[in-house]
Amino acid sequence: MDFPTIIMLVLLVVLIFFIFRNRRKRQADQANLQTKMVPGVDLMLTFGIYGKLVSINEEENVAEVEIAPGTVIKVHRQTLGRVVEPVVAESADGVVASSASEGGSTPTYSLNEDHAIPSAAPEFGERVDLTKRTTTDTDKDA
Repeated sequence: MDFPTIIMLVLLVVLIFFIFRNRRKRQADQANLQTKMVPGVDLMLTFGIYGKLVSINEEENVAEVEIAPGTVIKVHRQTLGRVVEPVVAESADGVVASSASEGGSTPTYSLNEDHAIPSAAPEFGERVDLTKRTTTDTDKDA
């Protein structure tokens, strides 16, 4: 055999190895996701809607998801994207605080005709809507 043929065979073997490895990894991830999908868990659908799983019908491939209190939608079972884990934040002094378990300070919002506006001052790095300017701001620009 010549050198280019050996190289092509080695590349083919490596390609086949990665194909089988990725398939096994995807199957393991899918099996892990199915064990986590139990009624009552918070989840995100593949099209971005967050909700709480109410029930799964394995025979009809239908799941019921509560997206708001009293609002339940029926979706295909394959649209259940991922389980949403509670966010755990660690402060500077090393204390771990979970935002889901503690009734921590969540920002409150007031509504105007266009957007929800935070009632408190924005945190560092938080976006501020500059399209709603007061008359004093426009007077400074003039």
